[in-house]
Amino acid sequence: MILKIVQVGDPVLRAAARALTRQEILSAETQQLIRDMRETMYAAPGVGLAAPQIGQSLQLAVIEDSEDNLEEVPPNDLIEKQRSPVPFHVIINPVITHLAEEKANFYEGCLSLAGFSAVVPRARSIRVEYLDERGKSRAIEASGWYARILQHEIDHLHGALYIDRMQSRTFTSLENWRQFGPGRAERDASTGQPLPADSRDAAKK
Repeated sequence: MILKIVQVGDPVLRAAARALTRQEILSAETQQLIRDMRETMYAAPGVGLAAPQIGQSLQLAVIEDSEDNLEEVPPNDLIEKQRSPVPFHVIINPVITHLAEEKANFYEGCLSLAGFSAVVPRARSIRVEYLDERGKSRAIEASGWYARILQHEIDHLHGALYIDRMQSRTFTSLENWRQFGPGRAERDASTGQPLPADSRDAAKK
């Protein structure tokens, strides 16, 4: 079932989601929710979807950045963003145990802020401990675009949105980004060069 994705302003997006017990994870209800979230993410389309985005205040998110998503992304962007395919998986009750000090600045969007994008600084690498869809303990060490996806989805589980972290002068509608492209306000302060941008990434998470 394709679920409704709630938009910014809905209180569920600003609430800290509750953790699930292993018993809850294995329940038929949660397993069906995971299947529905996966279908909803594909339909959006997106590379991640957190439970609060479909109105459920639970610490659960689904993620997949498939090879099909990357086909139309310019090769230079794939290299710059360290972006490669990520298979489907579920993260439940995630805890960030390490964030690299080094940051990367790229355009980011959100399925719950449809039609907008902004530059968001994120750690280039991250370690996350979590439970999978069978309630088993797992850990991820991720870098590049995958690390960004994880940070974005985990933010959702704590009531945070990318607009809380964005470089506010870069905030733009996708329509205007396509028409005008990166402007002076969207240049990296350290280099003065335009930040790598891909409009396909702007409403993905």
